[in-house]
Amino acid sequence: MSKFLMPSLGADMEAGTLVEQLVQPGEPVKRGDVIAAVETQKGTIEIEVFQDGTLQEWLVDLGTKVDVGAPLATILAEGEATTEPAPEPTPNPNPTPAPKPEHVAQEPEPKPIEPTPPQPQQQRSSPKPDSRPRITPAARRRAAQQGIDLSSIASKGTITLADLESPTPKAAATPKPAPVSSMRSAIASAMSRSNREIPHYYLSHAVDLTAADDFVTRFNADRAPQDRLLLGAVYARALAKALSKYTEFNGHYIDDAFHQSGAVHLGFAVNIRGGGLIAPALFDAEAKPIEDLMTDLRDLVERARTGRLRARELSEATITLTSLGDRGVDQLYGVIYPPQVAIVGLGTPRLQPAVHDGEVAPRLTSSLTLSADHRVSDGHRGALFLKAIDKNLQRPEQL
Repeated sequence: MSKFLMPSLGADMEAGTLVEQLVQPGEPVKRGDVIAAVETQKGTIEIEVFQDGTLQEWLVDLGTKVDVGAPLATILAEGEATTEPAPEPTPNPNPTPAPKPEHVAQEPEPKPIEPTPPQPQQQRSSPKPDSRPRITPAARRRAAQQGIDLSSIASKGTITLADLESPTPKAAATPKPAPVSSMRSAIASAMSRSNREIPHYYLSHAVDLTAADDFVTRFNADRAPQDRLLLGAVYARALAKALSKYTEFNGHYIDDAFHQSGAVHLGFAVNIRGGGLIAPALFDAEAKPIEDLMTDLRDLVERARTGRLRARELSEATITLTSLGDRGVDQLYGVIYPPQVAIVGLGTPRLQPAVHDGEVAPRLTSSLTLSADHRVSDGHRGALFLKAIDKNLQRPEQL
């Protein structure tokens, strides 16, 4: 028998609330099955099980907030017998009566209550004079319509319309401080840790996206809108292919050591409509054709915005790609999401005059950026990595 623990769904997560139990006690489970849903600062996340067996019992009730690493349920391995709880002790049918005391002390007789002398009646205090300003009905209506603070009006007697029309400045209303959302707190926690612990370095490289854009246009010519390709999938495939050579940018830095990943689980930054940012993983991006990568990307973005991501998608990304699209800026430098060691950014594509094949022509260009961890790599390797991504984007048919 093993315990199913609350997983960590990110560097900023400390606890989660169990909101769904999708498997009942006694039902079989297989590795990868979703058995529960947990509400975190970044939305509702589906939790997967990592072994085959049978769910024996849930250890926490719905609505319970559980710390990371605390047990949620118990799971029996295949063929393991159910453990029965130890029987409760049977009460003795003939209990021995307690011995009666030989002598019971009598309670003393209560003393008579002495009458309380009457208290002198307190004199009523005279009412305080009304400190509110006096105002005519017409002036009161005008003040209510215009939102005028009556305490800011200087008048020796009753406030009239003439007093309201005088050039007395109206006191400015102090805005109430807005509370920070849980999503914003989670982002702040992770980014503060990143800036505190990771020695960042930054690189930028101008990239020509004309070939990639032409490839997408040709690819989408005879396809329905739901089957069309986006530049984001081309970016993802070019990045994943470059990592096959520059492996030091793909993995996690944990316990003072870099753990390289054998697969590219590409975190793709998604803007949440209600505010905030999340970067779930596209698994095995290096091994998927670009059409399958686009299908997975579309599904991932939809589930991210509806709050139905899975735990692995938030905790196992090995590198992140962020792009602000058409509504972005020329350059963006991301902050590395620990325990990852790199994040790649793409600015908004723009038509710019450039020399191509010996002639000046309008070309679709963008800025490719890298934020990387100096504990694992250096600027020389980072520059070669960006050049490799650029080379892949010039030959999109080979992706």
